[in-house]
Amino acid sequence: MDVSRDYFLCDQCSNKNFIRIYSFSVHFRRVNFSDDLIHDEVTNVIYQCTHCKKTFSKHQMEKSLKGMIDERLKSLTLPQK
Repeated sequence: MDVSRDYFLCDQCSNKNFIRIYSFSVHFRRVNFSDDLIHDEVTNVIYQCTHCKKTFSKHQMEKSLKGMIDERLKSLTLPQK
């Protein structure tokens, strides 16, 4: 069985290597039934190309990978008779 591998590539420089960059924050809000504040800890992740430093969101990468899967499956599907 042949194995092929397609990579997500930076659309600016065609590099395939990325690093994850995290940002951490706390989100505060009031609730209408209390004077207390509630909070959520939020972690955001972006991916940065190691060559040109362009950044991509997780959603952008997942969407691109899904497109690659769909294209590969289309190319392997036999025509219907």
